[in-house]
Amino acid sequence: MTTIGTTEGQNPRTLDDIKSFVQKGEWVSIAPELRPFEDRTGTGTVAPFYVSRIFKYLSNDRFEGTIISYGDPFGKMPLVKFVFKGHTHWGKEHPIATGAFEIDYILDEAFEVTPLHEAFAANLNSVPVNGLNPWKAMVMQDIKGKAFPLFGIVEGQIVGDYDLIYILDGMLFMGSKHVDGRGFDKPENRPTNLQIPLVRK
Repeated sequence: MTTIGTTEGQNPRTLDDIKSFVQKGEWVSIAPELRPFEDRTGTGTVAPFYVSRIFKYLSNDRFEGTIISYGDPFGKMPLVKFVFKGHTHWGKEHPIATGAFEIDYILDEAFEVTPLHEAFAANLNSVPVNGLNPWKAMVMQDIKGKAFPLFGIVEGQIVGDYDLIYILDGMLFMGSKHVDGRGFDKPENRPTNLQIPLVRK
């Protein structure tokens, strides 16, 4: 395991110090990010997924995350906004770097979906879901606890991401997405490497 960087106060290495550090401000993407995404309907297709992220870490181990997906690499065509609200479960050290830790994001408060483009709303409407209205652009619906086949979610399931966290020179790193597009929806799918960092706003 290695530790890089010497910026004073910007490299917390204990769990308590990391928890305190990340609660200061919100964390945003440097630029639109590219990640592989596996079709959750079981086709095995892996496609490029362009996103930007905003994360806020709150007291009492709560968090809020916003991911906007785009139809182009430069973030000029927003397709959908996801807002996640819930709790973090902090775990053991992760072997990728000294001061990296396992962290689970449990979406037990909200999983809000807002189509930002008519074409994406039409895609969501291709698989109707009980308990949800037909999708319309710019209209949010909370899918927490609802069956959602397009995302591979079953009725009553509380979604979680099994991730990692690492701070270097004041930047926040999460786990790099698997090249085969698998999500972090199971502990055995927890990432093994770091992805592009978020910076504090």
